[in-house]
Amino acid sequence: MEVRCSVNYIELEGDHGMIDSVSVTCSECGHETESYGTGANSVRRCLALLREECPREESNYYITYDGEDEG
Repeated sequence: MEVRCSVNYIELEGDHGMIDSVSVTCSECGHETESYGTGANSVRRCLALLREECPREESNYYITYDGEDEG
């Protein structure tokens, strides 16, 4: 099933202070993943993590609301 996700730009604590990062949230269950960085690769990593970590143990195809950075 194709599931749309929202992307939020956040800051995460790193070894040397705060790092610009992203979080991606599943629109179906609200599960959220985070990655360092704000580029397309960071968003794709979050989408891939959503698939791996799905609390419902589903194998969904996660995309962002704008259809970019599909994972």
